[in-house]
Amino acid sequence: MLARGIDTLAHKLAIGNNGKTISVIGSGHDHIYPKENQGLAKTISQNHLLLSEYPPDVAPQKWHFPERNRLISALGDLLFVVEAGERSGTLITVDCALEQGKDVCALPGNVGVSTSVGTNRLIQQGAKMVLTVDDLIPS
Repeated sequence: MLARGIDTLAHKLAIGNNGKTISVIGSGHDHIYPKENQGLAKTISQNHLLLSEYPPDVAPQKWHFPERNRLISALGDLLFVVEAGERSGTLITVDCALEQGKDVCALPGNVGVSTSVGTNRLIQQGAKMVLTVDDLIPS
């Protein structure tokens, strides 16, 4: 995912720390969205993995992004939600992960901050709260 904010930051941190990263996009490779992440998409496609289920010339459409989220959740053993608004697309990914039998973890956020409403609600609903990296390691 090349969304603005935490997604972009996560990719950049992985690349900057000699890690690996995967991005699933909701368009073809010729139509990177958002446009400001074209350079990042190029780096990921050359040195990591940039996935799309659409032909290269397909432009992003609103309905592509929820469809893409099922692939994002399928790639990992668990889903770790760092930020999510009350009506965030991240919550669609959470639903996909749960349907796939994946565990969902969430980082609690400050009360009253819009990007914390979804994560805090996930914790209320039973997602595992993550306070340290050790909370992500299976016991």
